[in-house]
Amino acid sequence: MPVFELDNAPTFPPPHFAEPGGLLAVGGDLSPRRLLTAYAAGIFPWPHEGYPLLWFSPDPRMVLVPDRLHVARRLRRRLRQRPYRVTLDTACPRVIEACATVPRGRETGTWITAEMIEAYVRLHELGFVHSAEAWRGEALVGGIYGVSLGGAFIGESMFHRADGASRAAFIALVLQIRRWGFGLLDAQVPTDHVRRYGARPWPRSRYLKVLARLVEQPTRRGRWQLDEDLTYPLAGPADSAPDPAP
Repeated sequence: MPVFELDNAPTFPPPHFAEPGGLLAVGGDLSPRRLLTAYAAGIFPWPHEGYPLLWFSPDPRMVLVPDRLHVARRLRRRLRQRPYRVTLDTACPRVIEACATVPRGRETGTWITAEMIEAYVRLHELGFVHSAEAWRGEALVGGIYGVSLGGAFIGESMFHRADGASRAAFIALVLQIRRWGFGLLDAQVPTDHVRRYGARPWPRSRYLKVLARLVEQPTRRGRWQLDEDLTYPLAGPADSAPDPAP
């Protein structure tokens, strides 16, 4: 398969032209218009050191349908102890920067470059990028951020400084977008981390078909706010939100 070189126009070749590893195109920029065009078409940037900007559309695609969120009993028990308070869009730039800088086990380096941080903070200011934050007191100890288009949320990255903090943020986010009627949370590539919550690999053709329908819905722009009963996700019987489906 060819790899396409992008010019100044914010357009992309059809995703089915991507290489087996998902690489579709090189070049271009991280302007809001190009990024939103990419996400609406099932494409995302994934910088690699020493290369021009790379754009991917992998097959399969890891997708969580919010109605099918699964939370293991052990994690439910822990969250019911209220170890973390969760918010939305309270510290989005800090979450993005933490995702770029907080170590991830044995991983070294990051694909979230300074240019990526600037671009996604700009999208946040425009109302398309949102974050969920987990707090212990006044300390930000975990979070996730991603792009929202219509009824789809495309997760970009998450971090934690305390055990289970990113899980609390993730679960609260999924519960909230489920309540708002979102059709999917896209985790982009298969990982065991999201699989345990019920995410499953979808063929790219299926993903693109569903995505095209979801992005036609109105986009919930501006600052998001977590419903009060989800501030401590799965905290106990006082919450009005139902437990995730098993």
